[in-house]
Amino acid sequence: MEWLENHPLPIGDYAEAFVDWLTANFTFVFDGLTNIFGAFVDGILWILQTPHPFVVVAVFCAIAWFSRRSIGITLFTLFGLLLIINLGYWEQTTQTLSLVLAATTVCMVIGVPLGVAAARREWVYVILRPILDLMQTIPTFVYLIPALILFGLGMVPGLVATVIFSLPASIRLTRLGIASTPRQLLEAGDAFGATPMQRLFKIEIPYALPQIMAGLTQTIMLSLSMVVIAALVGAPGLGVPVLRALNAINVGDGFKAGLAIVLLAIILDRFFRVEEAGR
Repeated sequence: MEWLENHPLPIGDYAEAFVDWLTANFTFVFDGLTNIFGAFVDGILWILQTPHPFVVVAVFCAIAWFSRRSIGITLFTLFGLLLIINLGYWEQTTQTLSLVLAATTVCMVIGVPLGVAAARREWVYVILRPILDLMQTIPTFVYLIPALILFGLGMVPGLVATVIFSLPASIRLTRLGIASTPRQLLEAGDAFGATPMQRLFKIEIPYALPQIMAGLTQTIMLSLSMVVIAALVGAPGLGVPVLRALNAINVGDGFKAGLAIVLLAIILDRFFRVEEAGR
């Protein structure tokens, strides 16, 4: 027992050496990604912050009405966003929303194709499964450290950490939806001479759409759960007042910032939820 404890494997040294190697040889890559991701988030933030807050609220209410056709959801969106403005967290909410939308976009662009590939090729999922398990179970602070080293302080390391944490949901649920397509539908497509791409876009993806949208909403919820952790590496948003309230042991400010996060999460969930009754 003592011999085993006195001769630890140098796993930590290998990880540190790997990060140092990346920093020494691929700085230009990470600088380029920082500029691209930073510009993407800044563009979303500009769209959200340039108009008057009431204009943005009106747009969100219009989206809620046309997407859900529900007066209840539209009114909840209206009063929820007005409450956020009343609490004084509108700027932080738009910063958090820009981070969440950017992270969700990246996750879906990467996750849906990988989920389709994993559903169609079992060996792809065999390779992806332990990686996804690692991404979902490893403590967030562990990969927050190399993200901070490689991308510096600000929104980008928070975005990268959020993507790593949220990506498995979109991959797994897309794979589940594609893989659960009834064989009868696939055989009918083959009987009518559908090509693999036609079968994918006209049969498998439409059938899997509720699962894919569930992956989208899960990605959004997971991204929102990262806002406080992202604030630790300099990402602005609702995580900052939560951390300040935690450091000052201020229950009131912490509750108000947490309420703003909850309202934003519910509004986004209602926007993108797809009911399965129409299957």
